[in-house]
Formats: sequence, C-alpha cells, structure tokens
Amino acid sequence: MKKELKRKIAFALSMGIITTAIVSFTLIVINVGFNKEFVAIWLKSWFVAYIVVVPFILILGPRLQTFIDSKVD
Repeated sequence: MKKELKRKIAFALSMGIITTAIVSFTLIVINVGFNKEFVAIWLKSWFVAYIVVVPFILILGPRLQTFIDSKVD
C-alpha cells in the first residue's frame, strides 16, 4: 500500500474518531443529559456514528478535496 493512501486512511480514521466523539457526546448531553445510563448511551451512539461516518470520509473526502482544489487558486 502506498504511503499516501495509508496517510489518507489514517487521517479518515482519526478524524472519524474525533468528530463523532464530539458530536455524539454533545447531542447525548443535550437530548438525554447526564444520568446513570449516559456512558452506555454515548458509547453506543459514538460507535454507530463512527461506522456511518468513516466510509463517507473515505469516499467523499477525496472528491470534496478535488472540488475545493478546483475552485480555490
């Protein structure tokens, strides 16, 4: 596997972890609040969000980068 591809995959996985953690945490706090089930609900939501988001980052990320590169000098 080429170094550039490895870098892109590592970035997608890392970005997926960080963004889904922040967004799922925030939404669970807003919608459920801190209660005895908070951690379990958050971890489940985080896992689902991560599984959904990472493929989109891998598939749409390069296309979005190409589009943005074509619009910005």
